Amino acid sequence: MVYGENGINNEKLLNLLHNGRGGGLALQPTYIKGKLHISENIFPFPSKPWSLKCISPSVIYPPDMQLSAILESLLIASQEPLSSEDMARLVRARVAEAEDVQVREAEEGSTPAPLPEWLIALAQCTEDQVTDVVITLNQHYAETARAFTILERPKGWKIYTRPDYGDFVRHLFPGRKPERLSGPAMETLAIIAYRQPITKAAIEAVRGVSCDGMIQKLLDRDLVRIGGRANLPGRPLLYQTTDSFFEHFGINSIDELPNATELRRIKLPEPTTESKAAESEAELALDDVGTPAAAASMESEDALESETSISTNAS
Repeated sequence: MVYGENGINNEKLLNLLHNGRGGGLALQPTYIKGKLHISENIFPFPSKPWSLKCISPSVIYPPDMQLSAILESLLIASQEPLSSEDMARLVRARVAEAEDVQVREAEEGSTPAPLPEWLIALAQCTEDQVTDVVITLNQHYAETARAFTILERPKGWKIYTRPDYGDFVRHLFPGRKPERLSGPAMETLAIIAYRQPITKAAIEAVRGVSCDGMIQKLLDRDLVRIGGRANLPGRPLLYQTTDSFFEHFGINSIDELPNATELRRIKLPEPTTESKAAESEAELALDDVGTPAAAASMESEDALESETSISTNAS
């Protein structure tokens, strides 16, 4: 139903909201371009009747909203993770917006409706409050055996389906298959993860072989990135892990890696002068003509892996 410019008075509107039409069918009012539109929706009736003071010409406030439901709506609507600080800021921004509407209505000569108490209380929303509510939500999800949970990643909180349902969810993406890293690639990634930021020469000093191809693979899969240059002769590149690495392995920082503190204290072999010089030359070639050296090295390492696999199977 749509009520035009003549509209409907507030008392009739409140009667409709209170009484509905039975069977849980109630009328939900909204304003679109200054005209009152009332659409039929099925939703639970509020525990407390809406009072006339909650109705203003510009906004109709719903019943009390819980912070937990508000945070859920933000997490569902956002495509990117949201930190506790971001969500607290968004909640406070909504209160500030409602207060601005009141000021504007007062300046126009009308009497603004007072803000609901639940909305005023949200003006004090803090980061710690948000974190506590998210923890409570996860406890509720676990107790009610929901298929999703809220996980914290380096950039913030995000809703994920539980791994138990992965076999079903995977069929939504038939073209995407799990990709596995080879042993040498995992070794290279582990060295970078535990000792980042680190140069290629330092990685090769640990592994004892050239790592151009393995590093290029990790760069292509967005597991590592170039984080700058070292203050060493030739200014070699420094490699470190990406946010995709943290998300893939389900951790928020390097400190959450197994035995991180102990392994970061171990002294690594020093790269030789020859390897440092070769690294500088390779980077100069990379800047000039792209990545032929990396491609050649990748092919040679792939061939070495293949030969190793064949010899192992034969034995």
